[in-house]
Amino acid sequence: MIPGRAPQLAPNTPFDWNLTTTPQLAINNRSVTVPRGFALGGSSSINFMGYTRGTADDFNRYASMTGDEGWSWDNVQPYIRKNEKFLTANSNLTQFEPSVHGFVGVNSVSLKSSPRREIEDRFIQTPQEIPEFPFNHDMNSGNHLGFGWVQATVGNGLRSSSATSYLGPEFINRSNLNVLVNTRATRLLRANRSLTFSEVELTQDGGRTFQTVTASKEIILSAGSIMSPHVLLHSGIGDSDELAAVGIDVVHHLPSVGKNLTEHPVLTDGYQINSNDTFDEANRNPVLAAEQLNEWTLNKTGLLADTPLVMMGWLRVNESAEIFDRFSDPAAGNSTAHFELFFINSFIGPVPPTGNFMAVGAAVVSPSSRKILHYLEKSSIQPYCPNADGAVTLNSSNPLDHPVIDFHLLRSELDRFIMREAIRSVKRLFSAPAWDGFIIASPTNATTDEELDQYINTKATGLFHPVGSVAMSARGASWGALDPDLKVKGVKGLRVVDSSIFPKMPTAHTQVPTYIVAERAADLIKETWFGA
Repeated sequence: MIPGRAPQLAPNTPFDWNLTTTPQLAINNRSVTVPRGFALGGSSSINFMGYTRGTADDFNRYASMTGDEGWSWDNVQPYIRKNEKFLTANSNLTQFEPSVHGFVGVNSVSLKSSPRREIEDRFIQTPQEIPEFPFNHDMNSGNHLGFGWVQATVGNGLRSSSATSYLGPEFINRSNLNVLVNTRATRLLRANRSLTFSEVELTQDGGRTFQTVTASKEIILSAGSIMSPHVLLHSGIGDSDELAAVGIDVVHHLPSVGKNLTEHPVLTDGYQINSNDTFDEANRNPVLAAEQLNEWTLNKTGLLADTPLVMMGWLRVNESAEIFDRFSDPAAGNSTAHFELFFINSFIGPVPPTGNFMAVGAAVVSPSSRKILHYLEKSSIQPYCPNADGAVTLNSSNPLDHPVIDFHLLRSELDRFIMREAIRSVKRLFSAPAWDGFIIASPTNATTDEELDQYINTKATGLFHPVGSVAMSARGASWGALDPDLKVKGVKGLRVVDSSIFPKMPTAHTQVPTYIVAERAADLIKETWFGA
């Protein structure tokens, strides 16, 4: 519940599923961690709480790809408002635009509560000195380009997760809601060998015994981009050849299940700075850490009451870059970023024995990796290729075994180019006079493509934003696992509602786009059973 302690929650903790990928060929065959929340609230209980919706372009592309205008930016606005409860106490109107926010929703959202830091003052000054880095009054308006104040799912100094909001005191005692803890869903079962799914198989003792529960109307699977395809595949829904190869009886051939898995490649590293306004000293000094925790415990104030995120920026590669002579622009539109820069007021990882640090993340937020059409001429490239490199697959028929996860990070030449440009943009940012005397040491002196590639191959990982593994598509499409109403194609009684449904990666930290999906799904479900 302590916002400032987010870096301690994952990976490799009891709050995490502790999953890893297969060796990623493009980054020195390194396996990377895949943090997924092992708690009520899932990953919303362990993330860094950044509140970012993505862009109007993103959602308009979903509407175009699915043939359902209900997914367009204008049409999801009511669902944004139903989810969001923006807290205005201590909010400065110069730091957000009230007209684009909701104030009576379920999930608390706020600006930081602690006094403005020197780092933030330097960010505000930078756009006046280097136009490449404009200021954006509110990055959740539908156009997120530029740098802006961090909005976070924090309420009154406490993390606001789907557990504290949607399963909070206002809802948890509803007569039609039962929450089973210490329970693992393993498979979905059909009725009488039909294609109607009506039962969920569960275990509460690690697989020694199994129970089933029966749905009177439909099953809604919301296990996330890794475990939703895992459950579907173990239920016999997937590529028939791949299922047969691991000894699973095929119930329904749906080859898109588990495919299209996409992640934001990111490189995060520490810049030593001339400031003591960071978490580093508390991470080294138990007495100071105890003082900060005591302030939070008593008053829900201080550094621990805010997300560690200090500032975010969403930027595009120069559109005249030669790379676009050969590759189509992977972003959803001209108001959508190719990469994100984010800044954290501490070192991420084992803290060095001395010094204060600002962690800087450079992420490819419009990744393009696809199995085919990578190197075709621009005139031949289609705007979307359904055969993504990444996939969730199985290596056994035991539903309690971990799935096989392959992001194929940075396998695309274009993704690699964008990552290099993102790192170079950090250097240009810190060359502004606003940063004079502040950056003491950079973590890398790499400048050439070859040097940057070495740096990337050593440091790049995923940003904990996997999506797309049970993607929706238009009705009757030859690809995709779900219809636009999120029902599994070709079967009855089964719907998927989580981050796996996105056919393309949203240019956002993925919790808020997922909340938007869930709120719309609620209306789609009610419409199915009770009419419009």
